[in-house]
Amino acid sequence: MSNRRRVLFLCTGNSCRSQMAEGWLRHLAGERFESLSAGANPAGYVHSLAVQVMRESGVDLSQQVSKHIREFLPPEGTPPDLIISVCGNAEKECPLFPGPVERWHWPFDDPFHAAGTDEQRLAEFLRVRDEIRAKIESGLVGSTGEPGCVSPRTIAARESSGS
Repeated sequence: MSNRRRVLFLCTGNSCRSQMAEGWLRHLAGERFESLSAGANPAGYVHSLAVQVMRESGVDLSQQVSKHIREFLPPEGTPPDLIISVCGNAEKECPLFPGPVERWHWPFDDPFHAAGTDEQRLAEFLRVRDEIRAKIESGLVGSTGEPGCVSPRTIAARESSGS
């Protein structure tokens, strides 16, 4: 049995933010975590701009698929150790999991809804991509990229102190 901590990133559609977060954690933390993502109402695809902006950072999302949160519920699925919701809707729609599943909430803007020119939409995906990376580095793996885990209390203390 693996001793890697199972981290599931949850959003509504599982096409942009949670997919980028899954890719970032896998890329930044290596084998320390099992990185997963799912949606409360999955879109059925990974957004092409999410794939593009992550590829530009050296992270390949091309093999990731959009999944439903139910895939991680018993008896068929294995619950994660930690669920990080990346949008408000998913936070509200996430089912209760049996056992000791931690819940964190890291809200990010949804680049799927970006309006404007192609360049403006791409800029929004890049901005959200970089925000997700920064949060994963500070909240899960540390800014050096070394695997580690910061407790929810430590993160709450950092956020309340503005660091």
